[in-house]
Amino acid sequence: MKDIIKFRFTGILMMLAAAAVFGAAVMLLWNALLPQIFALPQIGYLQAVGLLVLTRLLFGGLGGWHGGRKGRGEGHLFHGNKLREKWMNMSEDERKEFIEKEKDFFKNNNRFSHFREFFDDRERKE
Repeated sequence: MKDIIKFRFTGILMMLAAAAVFGAAVMLLWNALLPQIFALPQIGYLQAVGLLVLTRLLFGGLGGWHGGRKGRGEGHLFHGNKLREKWMNMSEDERKEFIEKEKDFFKNNNRFSHFREFFDDRERKE
């Protein structure tokens, strides 16, 4: 239990340190560039941190690092990936057949014509 509290406390401290560093960087960059280029006023440190928070809200959302997946029990990138699970359960012959079908699809479909050269090069190397 003490380890969890220590870990969370360390995480909070690291987030505050990162906010301090990024806030200072935003303030310095803003004050060095934007007043001269666009004739905007200079900003203070708290305004720079406010800009960071605003951009996080506007562009990053509220869901955490993984777009809100953090609390859903999907810790691993491939958790629940049906194609990966299917691939892992295939034999070598099934995998080769699957690859050949995909090659034919990408070669013959105009929408993916930019992949033709990739598959042609691979066939020449084999």
